[in-house]
Amino acid sequence: MVFPWVNVRQVNAEVFAIQTMKAPAPSPIRHLILVLGDQLDSESSAWDGWDAQRDVVWMAEVAEESTHVWSHKARIVLFLSAMRHFRDALRQRGITVEYTELETEGNAGTLAGELTAAIQRLRPERLIAVQPGDWRVATHLKAAAQSVGILLEIREDRHFLCSTSEFARHVDARKSLRMEFFYREQRQRTGILMEKGKPLGGSWNFDSENRESFAKGGPGSIPPPVAFAPDATTREVIQLVRRCFPKHPGQLDAFDWPLTREEALRALDDFIEHRLPQFGTYQDALWTNEPWLYHSRLSAALNLKLLNPREVIAAAESAYHRGQAPLSAVEGFIRQILGWREFVRGIYWKFMPEYIARNALGADQPLPAFYWTGDTDMNCLRHTLKQTLELGYAHHIQRLMVTGLYTLLLGVRPQAVHEWYLAVYVDAVEWVELPNTLGMSQYADGGVMASKPYVASGKYIQRMSNYCTGCRFDPTQSTGPKACPFTTLYWDYLQRHRETLAGNQRMAFQLKNLDRLSASQIAAFQAQARALRVSTGTGSVVRAGDRLRLNGG
Repeated sequence: MVFPWVNVRQVNAEVFAIQTMKAPAPSPIRHLILVLGDQLDSESSAWDGWDAQRDVVWMAEVAEESTHVWSHKARIVLFLSAMRHFRDALRQRGITVEYTELETEGNAGTLAGELTAAIQRLRPERLIAVQPGDWRVATHLKAAAQSVGILLEIREDRHFLCSTSEFARHVDARKSLRMEFFYREQRQRTGILMEKGKPLGGSWNFDSENRESFAKGGPGSIPPPVAFAPDATTREVIQLVRRCFPKHPGQLDAFDWPLTREEALRALDDFIEHRLPQFGTYQDALWTNEPWLYHSRLSAALNLKLLNPREVIAAAESAYHRGQAPLSAVEGFIRQILGWREFVRGIYWKFMPEYIARNALGADQPLPAFYWTGDTDMNCLRHTLKQTLELGYAHHIQRLMVTGLYTLLLGVRPQAVHEWYLAVYVDAVEWVELPNTLGMSQYADGGVMASKPYVASGKYIQRMSNYCTGCRFDPTQSTGPKACPFTTLYWDYLQRHRETLAGNQRMAFQLKNLDRLSASQIAAFQAQARALRVSTGTGSVVRAGDRLRLNGG
């Protein structure tokens, strides 16, 4: 089957120029091409009009990108090693790369500082950049260019299937946003999983077939994802991170992520062959000591731009047409990329920078200190947090319905939850992490991202996993010494936000169940919830000084 839309060079780029002060006098270097750590894309719009004789690539490793949140060691290694591999690949093609390593003498420690120094040293005529994935970074780059009076041209990131301007038009045409309708538009526009203008299989999604849990015996034998042993470059970066960021969370012994274009393609092939067929059925399932299950493990490579979403979607769609994977699995996987991934990016750029400050429910609790250690008696949280600290990874239901659900029910300040998610997961870039955290997980945007708060009692976790087996808490109880904190806080959440949620039709069933409880039952779980908030209100174990000292001091 032919997929003509896979060729990223056929996608129209939208170019944005920022005119600052008068550009410097002509110099031997025409364009300084800025390549950020999440832009390792040899097909990006940054290369349009490339002139090997007059253009130079600029890349920089700076401490700020690992310390503005207390980044997991594996996340730091992933970005730095992937950057070095990309640099080496460019140089092998004869491309001149101005590259600053983390321990280079005189490293300014910030992107703005390093860029300013490079401009003053190289005196290019113009800066070329693809739209960054972080508002903070975009602001810093613009400020650096303006400070020295040079033209900075920011080009649309055509890695994505929907441009920011296209998404803005989608928003402006509606009173409210819903991913499902955006997803359908994307399907119609691209022809993905479509036949004669209608969705394949007669349905836009197959959610009803994709919510299974495992039987009591568990998932059985699942082929593990292909692993990539650290090469010399990655081993060097691992030692660098251990030396420079010794107090940062996380472990590195199991580090095996794809870091090059070739490795990313192998990881894609491995998922399509071994796990995609069962992905849909068990995408929401959880199981002790099974971090990967049938998940793709491709998000990090996608977010580094080592993989293009078009080729990932094409591979999945091709698997369906070959009879290798059922439509329910393929549609469920494609929806995550064509639907959710594009949708959250659109929300990020449409509503930033004020979006990051939203707190619709007035949550003000500190993040529990055990989120940085995993030391808790709640088995589901302990398992998920320990896994996160070991691997820098948890799949989407672990994030949404375990770690995210607990902070939502507890009432943790959403910005603290956002900083934790951005810090601990290797695939976290702010454009994708922030809307998923503030909007989908914490409902802090008041319903822009999601149509309802994703709240549940401990019974949901019991139904979808074996985490409750052997746990000292009982998910059926909301009060007493054995009460599951998730269940206690669930009822307390509904009671605390009853007035706010009353107008949401999707919450009607849950509020009716709340109405069946007596005044004494409500008073009892409220008292136990207050005690839980007091006992977990010790805050983060991280001090600002620990985050900002490069050498850990």
